[in-house]
Amino acid sequence: MTAGLPFVDAAEVARRIGPDRARELVERALLDGFDPAGDPARSNTGAGSGHLLLMPSTLGEWVGVKVASVAPGNPDLGLPRIQAVYVLMDARTLTPRALVDGVALTSLRTPATSAVAADRLAAPGASRLVVFGNGPQAVEHAVAMAGIRDLADVRLVGRDPGRVAAAAAELVGRGVPAVPGTAADVADADIVVCATSAAEPLFDGALVRDGACVVAIGSHEPDRRELDGALMGRSLVAVEDHGTAMRECGDVVMAVAEGALSKGALVGLAPLVRGEVRRATDRPNVFKGAGMSWQDLAVAVGVAPAL
Repeated sequence: MTAGLPFVDAAEVARRIGPDRARELVERALLDGFDPAGDPARSNTGAGSGHLLLMPSTLGEWVGVKVASVAPGNPDLGLPRIQAVYVLMDARTLTPRALVDGVALTSLRTPATSAVAADRLAAPGASRLVVFGNGPQAVEHAVAMAGIRDLADVRLVGRDPGRVAAAAAELVGRGVPAVPGTAADVADADIVVCATSAAEPLFDGALVRDGACVVAIGSHEPDRRELDGALMGRSLVAVEDHGTAMRECGDVVMAVAEGALSKGALVGLAPLVRGEVRRATDRPNVFKGAGMSWQDLAVAVGVAPAL
């Protein structure tokens, strides 16, 4: 390892790579021919008081791995439940070139990937957004969607009115016109984003209009879902990768198990981005994302020119 390995902290990540740039980096990886099916599966191993997630990937001249720790008891100690660091290496020598704040990368790459998908799945004139959730991913997804569409109406839906109001205020401060909303607002939405820790569907899928776009990113566990099987079954469903979706995406896994959705009907994100698949206008469009290793690396490469 090189001496004095630079550490790119969260503030520096945000300075170097904004939401629009993160979206461009994720999109460019797919347009350049990267196949998400070749990405190594995320590994999960018990460690100490929790577990570790290891997420390696290779993209062109770069290799990287995110090491994320999940310690359920940390909040009681005043520490984050999830912490992460990213090791960025050059592919030719596998020499570490930088350590990058892994949580900051996740905060950028997840909404960036969703925005890449929604840019293909949402109507060109989409202006009404409903977001379920009030945490960092909900906020960053609203910002990301505002980067691809001219949003006139943004509603945030959550269980805690105080946290919803705080998230809405933060978005207004960032130029996104957000107000508290309810699940019934889905009926008028052009884009719906689900960014929660829910284990059960958040709303009645029958509310979603034909041609609307629904993004679900709340979990990567096969027994948790934010969308009901009926919505999945009547929608064009795009996923990052077929294998990952059937292994980690409860919205997909349970809909298939219920017979509502055929796994052969799933559309990959790469062909969607390359224009080989078009959005549906006669039914809803769903993107279910689990978060994959290549997305972290695609965005981490954005700090590479400055190293």
